[in-house]
Amino acid sequence: MLTPSDMTNKCAIVTGAASGLGRATALLLAAAGANICLVDVNAEGLETVAGEVRALGPQALVQAVNLADSSQCATIVANAVETFGRLDALCNVAAVFMPSHTTDMSDEQWDTTLAVNLSAPFKLMRAAIPHLLQHNGAVVNVSSCAAHMGQAYLAAYSATKAALNHMTKSLAMEYMHQPIRFNAVAPGGMLTPLTGALRNLPNPDPSLLGRIAPLRGVNEIDDVARMVAFLASDAAQGYHGSIINIDNGITAG
Repeated sequence: MLTPSDMTNKCAIVTGAASGLGRATALLLAAAGANICLVDVNAEGLETVAGEVRALGPQALVQAVNLADSSQCATIVANAVETFGRLDALCNVAAVFMPSHTTDMSDEQWDTTLAVNLSAPFKLMRAAIPHLLQHNGAVVNVSSCAAHMGQAYLAAYSATKAALNHMTKSLAMEYMHQPIRFNAVAPGGMLTPLTGALRNLPNPDPSLLGRIAPLRGVNEIDDVARMVAFLASDAAQGYHGSIINIDNGITAG
């Protein structure tokens, strides 16, 4: 089983931390000893997760931020470093998922998807890199199997995840000989509040739902979270520039 190395007194930023994969990742890192900067638009959910982190021993910093306003990204990083004195890992988990017929998609839906799924991770990485370089740090971006294949109703989401993969690889090349690692995890279907949006389409496409949840079943959140937490830790020193699919075979064919 993948487990993160000891992260006692280290600091990790986890976005999308109020629920789902972000929460699971934050708790695994906290169980390994890391202090956690929790970021999400859901302030109430963050407070609940902060209590769970503290119950494990580490400290938690709550930053209730809407990443659609990506101008706040530098402040998120600065607050984490000011509070904990260092930064060792950045886990970009937050995303928005707005399946829509292309002709029905509003400018706001398009702009919000790009802001949260692509601009915010970039701006967080840009702000975090100088601090991560001081501690042999790591960035883990959560992508999607949608980055690898066309999917109806997911033009905006798929585009952002494909771009995030290439951004991850480009930064890995840029920092190839420096003490920092960049990797991404590309999950298939997971039963989370995010993917529940698929069932709200006016005429859900059974083939799309089938590709998100194939015959082998959907991914368990904890399976994906273990990989994210592992990559965020020093246990994953050999991983750099990797896009790791955890998708029950969706992209095998």
